[in-house]
This record gives sequence, structure tokens and C-alpha cells, in this order.
Amino acid sequence: MKAEAISRSALDVEWQRLQVIASNLANAGTTRTAEGTPFRPMRLVSGPRTNFSKLLQSTAHPAVGGVEVYGIEPTAGNVRRAYEPSHPHADADGFVTYPDIDRAGEMVEMIKASRAYEANLVALNLAHQMYAKALELGRQS
Repeated sequence: MKAEAISRSALDVEWQRLQVIASNLANAGTTRTAEGTPFRPMRLVSGPRTNFSKLLQSTAHPAVGGVEVYGIEPTAGNVRRAYEPSHPHADADGFVTYPDIDRAGEMVEMIKASRAYEANLVALNLAHQMYAKALELGRQS
């Protein structure tokens, strides 16, 4: 049953990654957050639940536990300034600050995350089928 649990953890991580990417795309035109600062694109940081170096050093059967979200961090993205003197958020010089979000890059990240989600869904279904087949074989014996 570990294969199903690992795939489920990966599905959860990739779903959260898709939500973060969607938030970045939705806020590409946001001039201010609730705190009054420009929106900064975020990235989801994830990794193994268990210490990877211990897994590599282990001689026994390692206890693999899937993946987890370590956190969501702002990217080191720049801001884009546009001259819009009539905008309510324009500064004294008439410039409005927008996040410099690479829409094409975000779409690439979205496709990668959706492909990882699909791959883990296939793995989950295959694991489920294998367990069902093992139960069926056990009943015939």
C-alpha cells in the first residue's frame, strides 16, 4: 500500500503547485497586495518526506514516505513599471509598479506540474490494479 500513499502525496503536492502557478498568473496585473506592496510571484518548494541522504546510505529496505511541501516562497522576480499617470496607484512620476511575471514561463511550469500530476495518477491506478489482482490471486489459492 506504500505505492498508493506515495502517489497520493505526490498528487497533493502537484495540485498545490498548480494552485500557486494559477495565483501567479491571476495576479500578473495586480498593482498592490493587501499590504500595499507589489505582488511577488511565488514558487512551491517540495521534496521527500524522509531524509534523502539517509535513504542513499541505508543498506536495509528504506522507509520511503512520499513527498511533501516544504513551503511557498517568493521568487526573486523584478517589478515592471508602466507609465500610467491616470491610474489610482501611480506614483508622483506617473508610474505604476506591476510584478514582472513571465507568463510563458508560468505556463511551462503549469504544463510540467500537470504532467507530473497525470503521471502520479497513472501510477496510483496501476498500484490499485496490482493490489486488486493480488487479492484476486490470493482468493483463488
